[in-house]
Amino acid sequence: MSPPKGKTVSLFVTCIVDMMYPQTGMSVVTILERLGVNVVFPMAQTCCGQPAFNSGNRREAARVAKQFLRAFDGAEVIVTPSGSCAAMVRHEFPSLFAGDTLWGPRAERAASITWEFSEYLVDGLGITDLGGRLNAPRKVGLHDSCHGLRVLKLGGQARALIGEVENAELSEVPDCDNCCGFGGLFAVKMADVSGAMLQDKVKSITGSEADVVVTGDASCMTQINGGLARSGSAVRCVHLADLLAESLEGQEAPK
Repeated sequence: MSPPKGKTVSLFVTCIVDMMYPQTGMSVVTILERLGVNVVFPMAQTCCGQPAFNSGNRREAARVAKQFLRAFDGAEVIVTPSGSCAAMVRHEFPSLFAGDTLWGPRAERAASITWEFSEYLVDGLGITDLGGRLNAPRKVGLHDSCHGLRVLKLGGQARALIGEVENAELSEVPDCDNCCGFGGLFAVKMADVSGAMLQDKVKSITGSEADVVVTGDASCMTQINGGLARSGSAVRCVHLADLLAESLEGQEAPK
């Protein structure tokens, strides 16, 4: 990975954040700009092609991925609030264009400059303490999303960031590394299995002491919150960027 310090960040906001959770995209911008990072938003960005890739349609995935590469052509650093989409760019783009003398080098370059949000803060910038404070004490559990944990080896970064937030107490949820059952098309094609996995996830969360559960993928957040709401639980799953941005409200920016 190319060192990202001092470079302009091109924000890859992802489809689900763009359509369902725009506030999460704004939370990322708020945090990065508070740290003095210059953030730009390439307007031509679309999907990374992961839905087509995961369904085995590599031709369609490559077509969408080419639009991604055009949109982020010239980017110094790409940051995304999604371990799943970051893993697609980092690990699958190079394989999609292996042997392609035109697109292969562009895919390799994109892979080398793409960071998941928590990874960028902790591993890229070396920052864990944002100076945040929640208005009241809260026990914070985590859901380690599959791509972030298993492909990008994430998890410690989010815990380090939350551990520095005043009034936030880390409270591990049992089986926090188990899949929530979403998996994009998996939830559609294998709805019964997906539902059973979600029930296990909800049971783990509601049986824990967590007041709120944090994750780094909005897709997992959607799946888990659906299960929690249907179970009648008051606990909700939020994106890490939103919790951190909330902790910075009213806090003085570092000088």
